[in-house]
Amino acid sequence: MKIVIVESELYLAQSIASKLNEYNFDTEIYSSVKEAMDSYADVYLLSTNLPGQNFMPLIDKFKDKNIILMVNYISNDTVGVPLKRGAKDYIVKPFMIEELIRKIEHYHRFCMLQMQNSFYKAHIDVLLEELELPIDPNKLPIPVVIRTNYQRLADKIVLELNSIGNNMFVYIPLTDEDWKSRLEKLSQEYIAYLPYLEKLKKGEIELLFEILKGKRFILTDTSESIKTPFETINLSSENKLYNQNEILTIDEYVQYIVRTFQYKFPDTELSKKLGISRKSLWEKRKKYDLFKRK
Repeated sequence: MKIVIVESELYLAQSIASKLNEYNFDTEIYSSVKEAMDSYADVYLLSTNLPGQNFMPLIDKFKDKNIILMVNYISNDTVGVPLKRGAKDYIVKPFMIEELIRKIEHYHRFCMLQMQNSFYKAHIDVLLEELELPIDPNKLPIPVVIRTNYQRLADKIVLELNSIGNNMFVYIPLTDEDWKSRLEKLSQEYIAYLPYLEKLKKGEIELLFEILKGKRFILTDTSESIKTPFETINLSSENKLYNQNEILTIDEYVQYIVRTFQYKFPDTELSKKLGISRKSLWEKRKKYDLFKRK
């Protein structure tokens, strides 16, 4: 990781660089903002005590980097405004090098988590993009039981809710052995997402209902038959995607293939891959309303 130090007090800058080098950081020192504008680094240690110099242009240019302000005192000019313009953190002189490294590594971990979350979200969006929601997630009451013929439908609803507003979900699948202890310890500020009610035994279901009293949760039941004391909504999906835990009927398989690939292949090729005639494919389109949207 490369760190640029912008500090007019050369001795202080060299002292900081020497200590950072001991932790295997690559450092460069600049005494002026003008010189530092042509630099490139992962982290910028920027002194706010640069007589006769305006350090704001450097913040504007490198605000996507980790800019840590080195300040003599805390004020709106030295901390407040620079943070609003794009600086990420500040540290008051004199400081321990360990404190500075903690701040550097903290922001680095934060960026890594952001990248991971972006990757997971993009991947999940692709996996569920064919699935149409039959309800506006914002109108979903909480707590609630979602009774559905397809688990991924409930998954998509919860993922949508988790990405908007101030909703904070904790995933507690009822197939996990520790679901009871995790649920009992759950704070009221979080919403529990509890899939796979149908996997529990009768005694476990009764225990679950008792624990859930007074908690915020979304519980799913794909058996579509378990009675609960909580508000329940029934949601079904005609566009069932491939799921390793399900066996599709022949008609469901044909519907899935046609819906998924009808814009990628002409009907001649689709019918050939399905092992049916074009007439039969047309009849199934008519029966299940599978015609292409113009």
